[in-house]
Amino acid sequence: MVGRQPPDPFVTTVGQRLADLLQSVPATRLCVALSGGPDSVALLAALAALPAPLPLRALHVNHHLQAQADEWMRGCRRLARSLGVPLSVRHVAVPVGRGLSPEAAAREARRAAFLAALRPGEALLTAHHLDDQFETLLLMLMRGSGVHGLAAMPAAQRLGRGWLLRPLLDEPRAALAAFVARRGLPHVLDESNADERFDRNFLRRRVTPLLGSRWPGAARAVARSARLLGEARGLLDELAEADLVALTGHAGAGAPRSLELAALATLSSARQRNALRAWLRGLGVRPPDEVHLERIRLELPRARRDAQPVVRWPDGEVRRFRGRLYFLTPASGRSRAHEAGGLWDGAPWDWSPWDWTRARPYSLGPGRGALRLVADPAGTISRQALPARLQVRTRIPGAKVALRQGGARRTVKELLRAAGVLPWERDRLPVLCDGTQIVAVGDLFVAAPYLAAGPGRRGRLRLEWLEAPELRGPGVAVGQGRSGPD
Repeated sequence: MVGRQPPDPFVTTVGQRLADLLQSVPATRLCVALSGGPDSVALLAALAALPAPLPLRALHVNHHLQAQADEWMRGCRRLARSLGVPLSVRHVAVPVGRGLSPEAAAREARRAAFLAALRPGEALLTAHHLDDQFETLLLMLMRGSGVHGLAAMPAAQRLGRGWLLRPLLDEPRAALAAFVARRGLPHVLDESNADERFDRNFLRRRVTPLLGSRWPGAARAVARSARLLGEARGLLDELAEADLVALTGHAGAGAPRSLELAALATLSSARQRNALRAWLRGLGVRPPDEVHLERIRLELPRARRDAQPVVRWPDGEVRRFRGRLYFLTPASGRSRAHEAGGLWDGAPWDWSPWDWTRARPYSLGPGRGALRLVADPAGTISRQALPARLQVRTRIPGAKVALRQGGARRTVKELLRAAGVLPWERDRLPVLCDGTQIVAVGDLFVAAPYLAAGPGRRGRLRLEWLEAPELRGPGVAVGQGRSGPD
């Protein structure tokens, strides 16, 4: 009788490493990023050979950058089918001409696809290995990165609604290739990996072999340094979190939307930089380079009191208002508004009419939320005063409105300034109109002719702004007819 064949040592190693990672990550499903190359093929085949700890699937991203892209996709389908693993495919368009290298543009498009495809609680597994870690740390050194960059790739981290796991970081590329050869697994070889114009390829083909010939243990030594730097990164993150809580009183999930400059100034320069980076990362954005970070730290506080200073970099901008720092995405500020739909063409912008009686929310576009009118006994808007269709506009220069019957008419600009609405939001607020008459400005003010009056509670409406952007700094309350200093 033939004895039972022992398990492949590579499969055993992958299983042990995955079990270790799952002890600290409460994942409910596993998803392998499958490119079709030998590394990801090795990972998927090893996981498919293990007793399933969790439901397993594969995900292939088709960048359509090479002529063979569709054939690689079909190869991934055949491999997944042969292993009994369900496969999903995401097609992406890689943007060009945005100041990104082809590598970086493809990486960003792939990451966006992963974020969109990842299910709640699911762990995305990638086949990054020991040699990848070696190359990554060298790349970060050449870019002058700090501790966060030099810590290279962590074995486990949050990713969107789930996690990102790298169970092969201690395994050399050769171990993955040997497993693929032993099993005779079909895979593809991307010819662009031989193009030394790409930094990583240059390191892989020229630099790391030379270093390895002099120091045979170079890859493991560098990976050990990355782990130690990862511990230092964790300590810096803990310090930044404690500083941000002390500065803002904000604890828990998510980062505070703004920072108080006076409180930030109580920290040392190094802790200010550390806190600013952590604040921006908490908002889901990559911190700027050292030059732009110093401009945020030094230029914005020192600008004139009546100025509206701003520091921009490709991923966003930071502005100062009333002693606080605010982060805006690239499409949030006036200089980027053309990307959000042309609201800054220098004239009032008329959106399509809103038939509010159908009880459908009125979308204001990406990142701006939606409006809806709902019945509410405590609502401030009179249903009888409203026409069946409203117009939604913005930017009505010089427009005036009275907020009380018989009250003085004041400019919308004056009311918004007095209410502490952030300057870059004042000209982007949705203005509801009845023909040429203003009904309401966002969900902030209602014009006097449309106010619900009398003791009766029937026929009252409330205007809701769903998923509204941040309009005011903390501690600023807005009420009907509120006034105050600029």
